[in-house]
Amino acid sequence: MPERRCALALRLVRAVLALIAGAAAALVHPPFGFLPGLLGYPLLLILSDRSSRVRGAAWMGWLAGFAYFFVSCWWVAEAFMVDPDQAWMAPFAASLLPMGLGLFWAGACALYRRFKSDTLSRVLLFAGLFALFEWLRGHVLTGFPWNPAGAGWRAGGAASQFASVVGVYGLGLITVAGAAALAAPLLDGRRKTRVGVALTGLAVLVCLPIYGWGRLSNAQVRDTDTWVRVVQPDVEQASKWSPEAYRSIVERYVNLTGRPGGREPDVIIWPEGALPTTANAAFADGAWEGQAIARALKPGQTLILGLGRAQADPKATDGARYFNSLFALHDQGDAGLRVAAVYDKYRLVPFGEYLPLGGMMTALGIRSLVHMEGDFSPGPRPAPIALPNAPPVQPLICYESLFPGFTPGGAARPRWIVNISNDAWFGGGSGPLQHLNLASYRAIETGLPIIRSTPTGVSAFIDPWGRVIADHRLDPGESGVIGGWLPQPTGETVYGRIGDLIFWLGLVVMLGLGLPVGMLLRRNRAAPVTEE
Repeated sequence: MPERRCALALRLVRAVLALIAGAAAALVHPPFGFLPGLLGYPLLLILSDRSSRVRGAAWMGWLAGFAYFFVSCWWVAEAFMVDPDQAWMAPFAASLLPMGLGLFWAGACALYRRFKSDTLSRVLLFAGLFALFEWLRGHVLTGFPWNPAGAGWRAGGAASQFASVVGVYGLGLITVAGAAALAAPLLDGRRKTRVGVALTGLAVLVCLPIYGWGRLSNAQVRDTDTWVRVVQPDVEQASKWSPEAYRSIVERYVNLTGRPGGREPDVIIWPEGALPTTANAAFADGAWEGQAIARALKPGQTLILGLGRAQADPKATDGARYFNSLFALHDQGDAGLRVAAVYDKYRLVPFGEYLPLGGMMTALGIRSLVHMEGDFSPGPRPAPIALPNAPPVQPLICYESLFPGFTPGGAARPRWIVNISNDAWFGGGSGPLQHLNLASYRAIETGLPIIRSTPTGVSAFIDPWGRVIADHRLDPGESGVIGGWLPQPTGETVYGRIGDLIFWLGLVVMLGLGLPVGMLLRRNRAAPVTEE
């Protein structure tokens, strides 16, 4: 009996430590920026290593992953609190999402325990498997690459600049490897080797910002001749679809667009889903919304805004397909407004814009958060669009700013990125700050400035090094406009030219060194000893 109690107490302590490991790693991300939280990774390595079975390591990984995503993604519940009819789903969303995402951490830890070997190989194997499952998390189904390990470094800071070479996944691979190496003194093996591995990992983490210091020392923002105005009306999601507030919301956008003072903008940017209507209704002949927009613009100006749109399709259930779209409207003076470009969102938000396993979810009473019947349809893969009076731009709508690799390089490379988003769903907590941090990594990776517009914040001008330009930011709860010159891009980055190639090479090397050694040692241990 005492032995059983002791074993039960030990399992409980290990479970608590796994939860602490995941929660600590989550605290690295905004709004906390608690870098000592990186110690959560070596703690998870030790817990997985000391597990007697693969199943136990998977359990440690799942608990840590659950805590990581529960702490860093608790804002998900706020999206379901907007509509009182869906508020009952909030606690389920806050717990079910971390439960599902924790499976990726469980898989990495289980495979680590299955193939672990000597000290150095253990660290490489753990970091490689963790990075592989991070990549899978960003690609399985539609992917959910929220808060990858590499984005724990504040975007725009020195350490984050290495993403211009290896991307955010490569940065995560290096970060987890360096942090995991700190666990080496507590692993099996020769003392000299264990200490050497730990010191090497510490050196990696300490030296990681060196490249960034050099890159930022020459980082001087240079302006183009395009003046941009970003509009943030501070329209909360709960009141957006109120019929009583409809006209006042449109008027608020129009008034901010035409606000006097300062230079007249060449490009004006409204956020995703700016108006509580569809483009079909707003741009119909005689529609007062379209007339209001026309009055707000001056000849030669371009308005970029997000609206839902319907497109007739006889194959669709109700005869139409719906898209979450970005429109570029150009004022031609006496000739009126012209739709200069349309971009349809490619990466849709699960449960927000479409229902995975839709029939089953509908039967359970679960529906998507959008105010429409049916799901949105994905558009073609993102590509730059041309504007009449500004350099070519890569549109990213909301969730798409989480994904690296959408912006082309070479001759097709645009000059800037516009990110329209509806972060009102996130409330005023950590969600908008994390989204800003993640979007800023696209600037670092590509060397392109990002102009970001949201209805409630955070709207900002982000330079090509991922830094928010001083006095060019509106936080949650603020209403107003940001005006400024569009920054010039840097030269094409290494990551912009070759994408995730370095990440994959590093991953192959780490797994190649970790897996063969582990399998060889296991085979040697299993070989029978014979006497001659």
